[in-house]
Amino acid sequence: MLAEQVKKIQIKDYSYELPDERIAKFPLENRDQSKLLIANQAPTQASHAVPDLETSSTTTQQRYQIDQYLNLANHLPANSFLVFNNTKVVEARILFQKPTGGVIELFCLEPDSIYPDITSAMLQKGTVQWKCLVGGAKKWKEEFLEKTIIDQGQTITLRARRVAQGAEAYLIEFSWSNTQMSFAELLHIAGLIPLPPYLNRVAEQTDAERYQTVYAKHDGSVAAPTAGLHFTEGVFASLAAKGITKDFVTLHVGAGTFKPVKADAMEDHEMHAEFIDVSVSFIENLLSHLSDPIVPVGTTSMRTLESLYWLGLKTMANPTITLSELTVQQWDPYEMNSSNALQKNSDASLNSNSGTVSASIALASLLQWMKAQQLNRLITKTQIIIAPGYQFRICSGLITNFHQPQSTLLLLVAALIGDTWKELYNHAMNNEFRFLSYGDGCLIWNAQAI
Repeated sequence: MLAEQVKKIQIKDYSYELPDERIAKFPLENRDQSKLLIANQAPTQASHAVPDLETSSTTTQQRYQIDQYLNLANHLPANSFLVFNNTKVVEARILFQKPTGGVIELFCLEPDSIYPDITSAMLQKGTVQWKCLVGGAKKWKEEFLEKTIIDQGQTITLRARRVAQGAEAYLIEFSWSNTQMSFAELLHIAGLIPLPPYLNRVAEQTDAERYQTVYAKHDGSVAAPTAGLHFTEGVFASLAAKGITKDFVTLHVGAGTFKPVKADAMEDHEMHAEFIDVSVSFIENLLSHLSDPIVPVGTTSMRTLESLYWLGLKTMANPTITLSELTVQQWDPYEMNSSNALQKNSDASLNSNSGTVSASIALASLLQWMKAQQLNRLITKTQIIIAPGYQFRICSGLITNFHQPQSTLLLLVAALIGDTWKELYNHAMNNEFRFLSYGDGCLIWNAQAI
């Protein structure tokens, strides 16, 4: 079974040497002047596979082009549909200084399960409960931590109390004296931008702007969807001039994106869950572009798009499924049986290439379910893991940065382009590309026949 094959994947096989000097510690002065490595040739339509690099007779230099993000439009078909993640990074690190001079740091990971989603928790006023990492927990002897914040001449008192201790985080209750202020507003003035740990530096004032996409809209992430950091209004203008269309989804990136894979085999690694937020209008737009190359900008956009397929399949198998039940679990894409959905939906048709339910049928079912539930937006959790062996249902390619060795993000890249990820990364290394969050990126295409 496919699930067993994927679970047996050894993470050591997805490693490479990453010298510290190749990690981009700071962004370039201009976002769109980051380097872009273009691999393979774009498909003329979504159903076309891309030639396998390993069997190609061309040289490595011929198989890749090096350009800058400002020229991205030159490397995309005119009918491409780009999907961006418009989540906004919140100032999730809050520092409390004790009277003795010691500092305790609370890193806000995700809201308590009493809230239906991150947006609801962010809008709480006066008090909220949040799961947090606590730096210096042994120094926290008092019932409350307290700090004073000045906002536009107004003094605000912020207090933190430990409610419970979990296996990986504490449940913290925050309360603040200005009860008209939301938690999102409070974080903007009381917190600090949570830079990735591998940057190994403190956040600077410029990070508040640069570790944020220009189109960031919805508060909720503790890490940026970094592929989008390269986009500017100038890039968007050049894409539009070519007729390339775009739309937005929301996936709130959790700290789990930096969680290393410590298990030898993937079956022993628990994938982090993240909130996605997708509108009816987006799914309708996506349906209209299924015959075009669909290119997510970043791994978070890709996980959102692919999750929609499996959510649709679940609504086919169980049309009365509740919102709380409609989630994507880690191994769902490898264990779900399409025939169950077909038995529940006599109008469903199979994709002739793969023998699976087509993306159009699955998405139409999801759309029908949302309208039956009178939902304008679908807000739920996905724990999807995309690893070699995964069959892409929606995405034709990917625009992404270069990721850490032995990470689930690198597994996702390998799922898309196969073992040629090694050649791709070697080419980037040999041509002095900058790696990780503030680094350069690549445009890669699906090596599978969809």
